[in-house]
Amino acid sequence: MTKDEAVLYIVSTPIGNLEDITHRALQVLGSIDALACEDTRQTRKIFSRYEIPSPKIFFSYHEHNEETAGKKILKLLAEGKSVALCTDAGTPGISDPGYRIISQSLQKEFRIDIIPGPSAVTSALLASGLPTSSFTFKGFPSRKKGQRRKFFEIEKEMPHTLVFFESPHRVETFLTDALEIFGNRKAAVCIDLTKMYEEVHKGWLEEIKEFFAGKKIKGEVTIVITGNHPKFIKKHND
Repeated sequence: MTKDEAVLYIVSTPIGNLEDITHRALQVLGSIDALACEDTRQTRKIFSRYEIPSPKIFFSYHEHNEETAGKKILKLLAEGKSVALCTDAGTPGISDPGYRIISQSLQKEFRIDIIPGPSAVTSALLASGLPTSSFTFKGFPSRKKGQRRKFFEIEKEMPHTLVFFESPHRVETFLTDALEIFGNRKAAVCIDLTKMYEEVHKGWLEEIKEFFAGKKIKGEVTIVITGNHPKFIKKHND
């Protein structure tokens, strides 16, 4: 095989419910030469659930080995092999490793094929009931208070809906800073979307902050906050 026949597949996987895998994703996963994934144990659940054959080359690709695993992917592509990249959930490169190897592969003129699928961003946005005509995905805020507040300040005057990912351990501090900087806006905290125990808590930021005060949260968290629009901001005297 030649370099022109090599393909790097960027495969989206379910964010919770394994039934959300696409037919195309299963077809690709069952036919590739090699698979690089965030956690091999997690991804093997898909192969087991749908009884598809695992590739002979199966290795991890995550934030701690991104450079060395990336070199392995490029070597496989140079040998003319088809390689798929996936993370534990969602799409590689979206708040997960993937951007670097995609960029490197394109620079070397390898073909990239995107296999779309479930998204926590759009799922949370729709579940929130907040405006969807214009939104910005901000990913994970900094763990450091000062940097996190600056991260919020950038969007303070913007009219578009904001979507964030956050650790379940930092939801309360997130909501505290968001309320102080954005004001009392409409928002939603979405936990474990598409899973059996999915939770979506909607309301004013002040109310949601009070609800989560002192609570221990488990699972993946996506937070949606409306943009700077009078209709979705509650004044103190309202």
